[in-house]
Amino acid sequence: MKKLTLILVVFSLMAFQSCHQKQEEVGGFKTSDVHCPQTANGMSKKDAKKLPVITFEKTNYDFGEVVQGERLTYSFKFKNTGKSNLIIYSSEATCGCTTSTPPKAPIRPGESGEIQVTFDSKSQSGKVTKRILVGANTYPAETILTITANVSVPK
Repeated sequence: MKKLTLILVVFSLMAFQSCHQKQEEVGGFKTSDVHCPQTANGMSKKDAKKLPVITFEKTNYDFGEVVQGERLTYSFKFKNTGKSNLIIYSSEATCGCTTSTPPKAPIRPGESGEIQVTFDSKSQSGKVTKRILVGANTYPAETILTITANVSVPK
């Protein structure tokens, strides 16, 4: 029983140490730059006010009528209206026909940035809606961006 307890303690310490190292190494950011949104529910109101806030000018964009085969790009502009550095750690589209490029550097409070989204209509037709899931050190941790287009097949 003592052996089992000792093994569990050693593994727990190793897991804690590896998490601590990983946070310090995330893109060269300081540990204080990274906040865990999943635990924000248990934060005090005072601490929650310290989190970054991502405020988009718009979260939906309609390309309108497009001809099949066109590659279209739109930049979703945002501002960090929070109190600490904003770090976007993921930006994933719902399918391979849409890609997104978020900023790699942290966005300081009051600064702006953009996420560039490119839609390739080559294998699409009709009314199309694509979503981009943006993950950041905010609460809530995810924001959904949406693009739409009405793709017509050339005759």
